[in-house]
Amino acid sequence: MPVNRNALIRYRTIDQCLQNRHKKWTLDDLIDACSDAIYEYQGIDTGVSRRTVQADMEMMRSNKLGYEAPIVVVDKKYYTYSDKNYSITNSPLNQQDMQVLGEVSDLLKQFKGFSHFTDLNEMVSKLEDKIYTQKTQSAPVIDFEKNDNLKGLEWIEVIRKYIVARKTMCVTYQSFRAREASTFCFSGYLLKEYRNRWFVLGVSHQRYNPLLNLALDRIQTITAHDDDYIENTTIDFSTYYNDVIGVTKSPGQRDVEVVFWIDAKNAPYVITKPLHHTQKLLSENETGKIFSIRVIMNFELERELLGFGAKLRVLGPRILVKQIKKQLQETLEGYKTPDEKNNEEGED
Repeated sequence: MPVNRNALIRYRTIDQCLQNRHKKWTLDDLIDACSDAIYEYQGIDTGVSRRTVQADMEMMRSNKLGYEAPIVVVDKKYYTYSDKNYSITNSPLNQQDMQVLGEVSDLLKQFKGFSHFTDLNEMVSKLEDKIYTQKTQSAPVIDFEKNDNLKGLEWIEVIRKYIVARKTMCVTYQSFRAREASTFCFSGYLLKEYRNRWFVLGVSHQRYNPLLNLALDRIQTITAHDDDYIENTTIDFSTYYNDVIGVTKSPGQRDVEVVFWIDAKNAPYVITKPLHHTQKLLSENETGKIFSIRVIMNFELERELLGFGAKLRVLGPRILVKQIKKQLQETLEGYKTPDEKNNEEGED
């Protein structure tokens, strides 16, 4: 059964509402949510009728689209899912979905090989593998890196829309170090992924407008706010992370030349997968190779270097050598048994 774009937007909107069990959803609430979504995605401001939303829920309840959504009415007024874990996004792909995915894949393949679309290669491979496994009901032949328990992914599209529309967000956020969450206005500029974890860079509307890097998995809520959006006029985000391993960086922070030695056995791994695009080979002998990279000093850099263990030794700058030594000494302390610690205290 063909489904137009507006209907799909409404189905997805109703699904997202009914998954949110912190609010009781009346039919009028669902109508308003669908009307807002249609306006946001399609620019149509005529709204959605009562009959349309009722028909949408009947369609979602049926098997015509493969959803069989367990939509129930509570207290003769409020709509919800009887299964709190249900979502139409978890439903198996139907024949129409497969046809659409095939058309998208064919379209994207036309751009493979163009230098401006190199990022599409992985996307097309993922899509074709998904189509193959669904059609043949067989195991995937490509296993991409993923984390099924990763939190915060639901905020990616929400934040992207705020950035594109240049609108202010009201964010409730709790960092790992904070005892409780705080709420503040925020103008977002850039979404950034690092090792399957997502971040948004922007400025807080608090005093002095500090530049913040928020982890999406620490965001609790995002709502619209009437504060004027703060335009970025100072930072070129197309090159902002060129001198960084990871995401931690402060404006004005300067890069340094990091020099490290790695043993001959593991040097090929660093050659085929450089730590950074600035990596250069400085010298080599039978024991190993010495490389350099120009990067900002941050936590992610230290973690990358420490990950090689005894196979890698940092040679400079001096402050980084000192920090790596401290990390290793603290690590060794953590491995000492109580008896070893007592013996050391006795020697003192």
